[in-house]
Amino acid sequence: MKPTSIFSIPQGLSTHERMRRRHMLARLGLAWLVMMQVMMFAFPGYLRDGYADAETVDTLDTAIVVMNWCSLVLTVPVLLYCAWPIWRGFLSSNQSDNHQRSMNWPIGLGIVVAFIPSAIATVRQSGEVYFESIAMFVAFVLTARYLALAARQSAGVAVDALFERESALLSETADRVGLYFVIAQIILSILSALVWYWYIDAAHAIPVLVALFVMSCPCAMAMAVPSAQAAARGIILANPGLSPSALATLRRQTVSVARRCLYGSLFWHLLMIPFAMIGWVQPWLAAITMFVSSLAVAVCAWRFYRNYPLAQLLSRDEAIPSGLA
Repeated sequence: MKPTSIFSIPQGLSTHERMRRRHMLARLGLAWLVMMQVMMFAFPGYLRDGYADAETVDTLDTAIVVMNWCSLVLTVPVLLYCAWPIWRGFLSSNQSDNHQRSMNWPIGLGIVVAFIPSAIATVRQSGEVYFESIAMFVAFVLTARYLALAARQSAGVAVDALFERESALLSETADRVGLYFVIAQIILSILSALVWYWYIDAAHAIPVLVALFVMSCPCAMAMAVPSAQAAARGIILANPGLSPSALATLRRQTVSVARRCLYGSLFWHLLMIPFAMIGWVQPWLAAITMFVSSLAVAVCAWRFYRNYPLAQLLSRDEAIPSGLA
């Protein structure tokens, strides 16, 4: 709750932005509550393969049918309310929406691909369901978006023209990288699912497709630039008397941190893709790997803010005569 924290509401924030933040926080809280409950409902399904006696298996099968219906009922509000920003961007024709092409499409497709087979399996009382993966995916996506929104709102204060120009260039780079990654990932997802369906194991084609769609969400890439910007603005707010040379050094470091987060998250996704293609990554694990990359970006920005060597810059500026500086 410090003035420079990305979680504190900046002064001068418009009413629209405040309400946007409140609605996102409400959706985020509900998604996390449902996610934890649905994961508990999915627990009997995890235990079924560990028992061999018929009586225990029959009892677990009955429990799984009931729990699947409960999971379906709880997942519907997550899709209709919590995931509404995703559907709005998924169906919108607004070309100025940066998330429409690079984020909302793979997220929406991943949810649809996971939900329809799960609903059919619940009605038929046979087959795999992925309600816990859907709830987990939505909760993690909303968490990353809330962090990105808070960072962007905090980055909107104490900026100068150079920061604005460099931030715009970095944002364009991040959007372009995210777009290329999503296109390649969707193609790989469809091809991998077809290979599994035709040549390996048709029953495992849907889990592979869902896992790859989940991993196609470039949430961490979208967080890279605003998180680094928010950390830089926090440094500026905490030290309002920085000299021009110190500000120039801070700008260079901000660009370096943003690029490191952007390409580091891209490398992490590329590293996990082969494991998902060969069926080693389940949909819920894919959601966790995506969430871990987003948290890594947030931690990197936080460390940049906390460990920035400001004292050395100030002492260096003081050592340089004003006429030479």
